[in-house]
Amino acid sequence: MKYRLMDLLACPICKTFPLRLMVFEERGIKPPERVERCELYCSYHDSMVERLPHEPRCVECYGREVVNGLITCPKCGRWYPVEEEIPRMLPDELRDRERDLRFLSKWRARIPDEILRQGRPFNLSGSDQNLEKR
Repeated sequence: MKYRLMDLLACPICKTFPLRLMVFEERGIKPPERVERCELYCSYHDSMVERLPHEPRCVECYGREVVNGLITCPKCGRWYPVEEEIPRMLPDELRDRERDLRFLSKWRARIPDEILRQGRPFNLSGSDQNLEKR
């Protein structure tokens, strides 16, 4: 997933923008010849473009690919996994509970406690704790 995609994404449930991106793994790639600046939100610098204290380093951003990570919504508490470069931003009713809980368990050391315990639509609190060991 390109960092730049975060300039376009909003929460599919509550429509909040911008969302937050936590990168667990990334890899370097060859940036394209033409590099464009984000319009509103720069997730590489985790800031609204208008608030950046310096000129963004867009070439660096375009030279990175997010392999595994987590997209979170600060308003409704939902989270969306990024796995093998693909963000899975599905509505709750189309999500795979077992798969999502395995993702939380796998990356638990890198995920904020509020998502692990209160994240929506699934989290590791209560009856889900038995899945932590899988």
